[in-house]
Amino acid sequence: MIRSEYYTLSNGVQIPKLGLGTWFIEDANAAQVVRDAVELGYRHIDTAQAYENEAGVGLGMRSCGLDRHQLFVTTKLAAEIKTYDEAVKAIDGSLKAMQLDYIDLMLIHSPQPWAAFRGEDPCFAGNREAWRALEDAYKSGKLRAIGVSNFLQADLENLLAGCRVAPMVNQVLAHIGNLPFELADYCREKGILVEAYSPVAHGQILNHPEVTAMAEKYGVSAAQLCIRYTLQLGMLPLPKTANKAHLAENAMVDFEIAPEDMQRLNQLPPIQDYGEYSVFPVFSGR
Repeated sequence: MIRSEYYTLSNGVQIPKLGLGTWFIEDANAAQVVRDAVELGYRHIDTAQAYENEAGVGLGMRSCGLDRHQLFVTTKLAAEIKTYDEAVKAIDGSLKAMQLDYIDLMLIHSPQPWAAFRGEDPCFAGNREAWRALEDAYKSGKLRAIGVSNFLQADLENLLAGCRVAPMVNQVLAHIGNLPFELADYCREKGILVEAYSPVAHGQILNHPEVTAMAEKYGVSAAQLCIRYTLQLGMLPLPKTANKAHLAENAMVDFEIAPEDMQRLNQLPPIQDYGEYSVFPVFSGR
């Protein structure tokens, strides 16, 4: 079952192949969502400083009935933090907020602050500073693994040119109709696992006629097809939901999409409109 399968990161740490995203889950509700997910077999929870629910996620982990080592939690350094000292303080802030002795994986949330996302300034120097803080926290045992999110190849090359510890993960927007194939190939070449956030395109792909027809062919939901698709590309999907029925459904992806159908899905045209989510930088087409 996919809920008991793992990828192995470049440093040997095992990471569950399916994670739960918690963007837009309020802090007051996060603990119960985590407990529900764990009850259904999830062992990997993804949060971020920007989500403002680290405390709830930490509470859910501490109160779910499992030992800490049985769970894997990811959080992300706020995109605006681009100095070493700020990053050190923020890393300790996440540990304090979640009331955990260590974090399994911490990422730089974005190469640029959100207000300047994909702008002219690549923030190369700031990312090297933030990365140095993550490296030090990793070396001290506060973090078991470190990585990045929303980084393009040039952003990765900037870190790889002078890092002591190479990024182990790059978490990116990836779903049917929006797959950064060249970036994914580059990451694999460098031993960087690609995580796919919004694998159902914030719901915008769930009514796509070709996707729904193919899902019907396999006797699964459109969401299950989308999640399975990213898994078969060797990515780690992070579907987000607070609904217990959807939590259960999203984890039932132990089927196989035929190669010819994967090829058809690879060739679907990109989504042009993410609806209400288009106001967010990562969905704005930048």
